[in-house]
Amino acid sequence: MDQRIFVQKKDRFQVESESLRDELISSLGLQPSFQVAKYNIYDVFNADENDLSLLKERVLSEVVTDKVFDTLDLEGKTYLAYEFLPGQYDQRADSAMQCLMLLNNKQSVRIHSGTLLVFENVTKEQIEQIEQIEHYMINPVEARKKDLSILEDDQDIQIEDVPVIEGFCSMDIEALSNLLETLGLAMSLKDLAFIQDYFKNEEHRDPSMSEIRVLDTYWSDHCRHTTFETVLEDVRFEKGQFQEQIQNAYETYLKLREDVHQNRKPSTLMDMATIAGKKLRKEGKLDDLEVSDEINACSIEIKVDVDGKDEDYLLMFKNETHNHPTEIEPFGGASTCIGGAIRDPLSGRSYVYQAMRVSGAGDITKPIAQTLEHKLPQSKISKQAAHGYSSYGNQIGLATTFVEEIYDEGYTAKRMEVGAVVGAAPKSNVKREQPQPGDVIVLIGGATGRDGIGGATGSSKEHNDTSLEKCSSEVQKGNALIERKLQRLFRNPEATKLIKKANDFGAGGVSVAVGELADGLEIDLNVVPVKYEGLDGTELAISESQERMAVCIDPKDL
Repeated sequence: MDQRIFVQKKDRFQVESESLRDELISSLGLQPSFQVAKYNIYDVFNADENDLSLLKERVLSEVVTDKVFDTLDLEGKTYLAYEFLPGQYDQRADSAMQCLMLLNNKQSVRIHSGTLLVFENVTKEQIEQIEQIEHYMINPVEARKKDLSILEDDQDIQIEDVPVIEGFCSMDIEALSNLLETLGLAMSLKDLAFIQDYFKNEEHRDPSMSEIRVLDTYWSDHCRHTTFETVLEDVRFEKGQFQEQIQNAYETYLKLREDVHQNRKPSTLMDMATIAGKKLRKEGKLDDLEVSDEINACSIEIKVDVDGKDEDYLLMFKNETHNHPTEIEPFGGASTCIGGAIRDPLSGRSYVYQAMRVSGAGDITKPIAQTLEHKLPQSKISKQAAHGYSSYGNQIGLATTFVEEIYDEGYTAKRMEVGAVVGAAPKSNVKREQPQPGDVIVLIGGATGRDGIGGATGSSKEHNDTSLEKCSSEVQKGNALIERKLQRLFRNPEATKLIKKANDFGAGGVSVAVGELADGLEIDLNVVPVKYEGLDGTELAISESQERMAVCIDPKDL
């Protein structure tokens, strides 16, 4: 049985509806007489009478605060309904399915959620503003307008074969350029020509779409740090207020290069960024730094007083920027910013205790009408990003003791979203070993979906007036409850002492997270756990679904 259920707060508890009404009035200039009633929509599939009864009475509503309806009379009323795009993670629906499963021990019931806004006391002029309200409430990156006349489970689709790019090896430069644009690749034309030369002369075949997408992900600025690794051959400083200071700093860098590695390495921004640390280590001033090719966070060795006895601990620091994702989908971008920052030291088997958040926005007091074309309003970005960050932090239980938003017109063009964390773990609970032939790699944590596909490349390429509409799959959806489970697992020494090496699933998904664990390995995409059916090989390889960890272990410990 398939059924739609509507849930609304009782009159005394309609805080969210009243807050939304005030926001729409202040942001869109609606008259104070305007009222809005908010309903949560649940589309339930494959349920029996008992399932529906459990959902209505014990899962989707509280007797004291909520009203439940099987149908609503919307005839002649002004309303707006919307829902997540297919493939976007829906935490409300996921939580409802998990709660129902605890009560009936069944996994067959599927639920999708949505939102219904019913407008009352609206004038003729305000009815004409519904399109404006629709544009304000529905971000095309993550959501779509919902047709209440349709009740169908449209998440599952037929798995399609991954295509081969026929004729790739024989394409001329113009055809390659057209392919680059058609596929929306982040790599340069020279990169694509290099790949063509490889497949033509080494593989003697055309590549599959998966191979091109994985290479595009691996070679993105996000994963390969292309900009930071660019060789600097001719460095000049323009005249200006700080020319002398910058020139002196650069000359200091050149002296450090000579001292640290005798100019054996190319001069790059990455070399500049790391040269001071290498110099300090050479002088014996960084002896407490943990040296490993595994660490995804800065890790130092310290002594900690544990019940009056000094114990060896690893102290880890990490910061994460999520500027692009937060700009196009504020809630998900900011929540996965802090989630991603946590996952890096977590992959090092440490527990994160504390965080800070620094963000940058344009003028959040500007009227909506003055929003930069093809951008979300600054006020909406800031409010929803704050909500996303706090939602994730509260669910995982992380104390964020410093929060600041900087306001400057420069951030109107590009949002700044920074999360930073500090974590620690007993050194005895952590081992660092190199993978050996025959070792196995296990994926633990959340299942894989379409959220986050193309995130690494999306944050690395130039954007235009269609980016907001076309980037729907690029923003990951956080699931703090799954990450809490990973935290608990990685605090258990019985588990962590089995792990030789670990890597979190961030940019690039399976292809990068697993690929970075060893020099050579085999990946079986058929066994990757999925959120829903219909994912093809490319999507499985590069999905950036959050809260996943890859661990390398000895086969006997599987």
